[in-house]
Amino acid sequence: MKVNISILIALILSLILYYLKISPSNNLLVIVGVLSTIPVVISAITSLKEKKVSVDLLASIALTASILHGEWASVAFINLMITSARIFGDYTEGQADNAIKSLLKLRPEIVKVKTGNGISQIPVADVKIGDLVVIETGDRIPVDGKIIEGTGNLDQSSLTGESIPVTKIKGNEVLSSTLNLTGSFVMKTEKVGSDTTFEKIISLIQSAQEGKLGIQTSADKFASIYITITLVGSIILYIFTQNLTLILSVLLVACADDIAVAIPMAFWGAIAKAARHGIIIKGGSFLEALPDVKTLVVDKTGTLTKGVVKTDRIITFGNMKSHEALSLIAGVESVSEHPIAKAITLHAKNDGLTVKTPQKFKEFAGKGILAYEKGKKVVAGNLKFIKEQKIKFQDSQISAAESEESEGYDVVYLGYGGKLVALITLADQIRPDAKSTIDKLKQWGVKNVIMLTGDNELIAARVAKEVGITTFHANLLPEDKLKFVKSYIGKVGKVAYVGDGVNDAASLKLADIGIAMGAIGSDAAIESADIALMQDDFSKVVLAMKLGKHVDNIAKQNFAIWGAVNAVGLFLVFSYIIGPEGAAAWNFVTDFLPIANSLRVLRHKIIN
Repeated sequence: MKVNISILIALILSLILYYLKISPSNNLLVIVGVLSTIPVVISAITSLKEKKVSVDLLASIALTASILHGEWASVAFINLMITSARIFGDYTEGQADNAIKSLLKLRPEIVKVKTGNGISQIPVADVKIGDLVVIETGDRIPVDGKIIEGTGNLDQSSLTGESIPVTKIKGNEVLSSTLNLTGSFVMKTEKVGSDTTFEKIISLIQSAQEGKLGIQTSADKFASIYITITLVGSIILYIFTQNLTLILSVLLVACADDIAVAIPMAFWGAIAKAARHGIIIKGGSFLEALPDVKTLVVDKTGTLTKGVVKTDRIITFGNMKSHEALSLIAGVESVSEHPIAKAITLHAKNDGLTVKTPQKFKEFAGKGILAYEKGKKVVAGNLKFIKEQKIKFQDSQISAAESEESEGYDVVYLGYGGKLVALITLADQIRPDAKSTIDKLKQWGVKNVIMLTGDNELIAARVAKEVGITTFHANLLPEDKLKFVKSYIGKVGKVAYVGDGVNDAASLKLADIGIAMGAIGSDAAIESADIALMQDDFSKVVLAMKLGKHVDNIAKQNFAIWGAVNAVGLFLVFSYIIGPEGAAAWNFVTDFLPIANSLRVLRHKIIN
């Protein structure tokens, strides 16, 4: 940027001296004009070698023609615009760089490691997988790992954009760059160096905002078409008019360096803004495509639901009380690692009930658990298991269970003393914001929302109804999901797929835009998705859509601004009101309009 600023100052100074006629010989204007033209020509040649048609090619032709024509003020004005545009571009890229630099400051340099000889401090680069790292209050976590001792309240905003602290206990995973606000713990290192979540996110942001942005967007498509039309049109105009001055004036007005800078600038700013809020967009083309999404395919588990089974209600029979039934079944289920068993046990503990593990028990895979409490047989499991264990029940009790199952709930039967005493219903928790998010997505132009799930038809129907989805497909394997995604591609608009990035990796890759939720800690999500939501928050899909729409609007506004000022400029040229020098000055003054418009992205409150 320092070189461009120096060129800018030299150009302004030479123009001031020229118009004040302090330098009649124009020597300074000539020298500065030629020197500032060289980088533009080099850029144009480089693009041609890469088989790309850039706006610098058109600028180079206009500059060369101006030099040959002796229009040194025009040369200065063109280079003034090009240099100014590059400074604005550097500034916007600098904003994205600042996001990375602020993240890099979160890297701890020294780490406390627990060994047989006590606690020693070593450089973070020397930490190895399996090392025990000690984290105290105020420490920044240096590596990915799992807590083996102690607890902590972590600020994960560096990864997720979420400001609310998260409590972590023994067995929980913790991620690099997060801050331990209170408490202390010992963690076992599982990932180091470039394999950590933090380093992968930095790598993503860097690749997304550098020159390899993937921004083959409207600016690039426009440049190749527009330059070709302009050059062909200029040749035709010369054949009919034989007027080189007129041709030069047209080229000076038509030089479109502002669009070439302004539109990518808007994308750079938007990608940097999104990254600061836990939305990693891998390229400008994905951001630009978001407003064109008309079909959103959503994986149920982990996206619309939390992916965590929770007890919903307890139905008791006879004299059995709800809390008694819960305490009884929780004791039996406490011996199992099954998700349903864990959910029941957790519910009882959260209610403050005593969970007593039976001394004598046997677990039957896929069926249930048999135990004994105070000499009485306790049976917890499915209906088939209840029948096998000769538990007595009434038809009305089974009807009650079937009614719950028909609504999409899992049912666990509890038998005690030879009789059916309770039913416990469970379900995957629907995210509180799932329905409102889908409603907002439809408001933002998504016409079709389709839910895919491996669960049965009844569970799928219940979830779909609660979140406002009319089209869903159940009992699917990962390869089945892939077929459905493929069937929607190419029909109406773009297809976006939202999943957790693990079982959905192939679908994320196949969709026009793959959006992974809760990508922290998931390598598959980071690698497979085009957009990764670091926080496990479905509503951020709406924020990404809004940001994409905002940038799309800015791009369209920039084209409209460019078209309007060019039309006026060409009118002035063909009316012979302005010549080459005036055309270059007009180009310089008006080219700041789309660039200023693009800078609005940096201060826009689209994401709060």
